[in-house]
Amino acid sequence: MEIKIKYHDEDIAKMGLEQHGDWIDLRAAEDVTMNPGEFRIISLGVSMKLPAGYEAHLAPRSSTYKKLGILMTNSVGVIDELYCGENDVWGFAAYSPNGSEIHKGDRIAQFRLVEKMDMVDFIRVDHLEDPSRGGFGSTGVK
Repeated sequence: MEIKIKYHDEDIAKMGLEQHGDWIDLRAAEDVTMNPGEFRIISLGVSMKLPAGYEAHLAPRSSTYKKLGILMTNSVGVIDELYCGENDVWGFAAYSPNGSEIHKGDRIAQFRLVEKMDMVDFIRVDHLEDPSRGGFGSTGVK
């Protein structure tokens, strides 16, 4: 599978075969100082043309908060195949509870490609026949 990619900053590391596992790392494309309680979009410095029928699921790396003190505000970002223009730059929606320093080149996010789901038809019913499990957040009673 091939993906067309535009780098908006020639200094950030290029993506390639260095990936480990099936998630691909993304790096901050700017130096950022965040104050406690601040929110901002951190540029990842890339725009991509995803293959037809695919979307990218963007998530923080497991070490992002521990190492950099930032949280991704929406937990998972979804970038669809239509976000592919010249200036559709990928970003990381960051919140810093205690203040943070992020440097250009820091690995802050990761993504993977996922096939888009088929169209869904919802059929309205008055009752569902299956037994309830015990409410939201319940895996039942043991």
